[in-house]
Amino acid sequence: MFGRLGAPEIILILVVIVLLFGAKKLPDMARSLGKSARILKSEAKAMKSEGQDNASAPADPPASATPRTIKAAPGDVTGARPVTEPSDRTTQH
Repeated sequence: MFGRLGAPEIILILVVIVLLFGAKKLPDMARSLGKSARILKSEAKAMKSEGQDNASAPADPPASATPRTIKAAPGDVTGARPVTEPSDRTTQH
């Protein structure tokens, strides 16, 4: 339908992207896109390994199972945190 993209078309697309978002925003957008891709990849790998573990594990999980945590992506400074972490801390003293 559109044919193959050549060098002039790719350059035109890049110029339009720079004009729309600005040169200062592009590194931040690329960084957040990379972080999202790493998180998606690690979650997919965890789901795959969890599925393989469930296939060989008994149907009933143990009652003393450890709570799940969200693991930090490489370069993420927040670290691992519990999944059930409260989002509103204004009521704590």
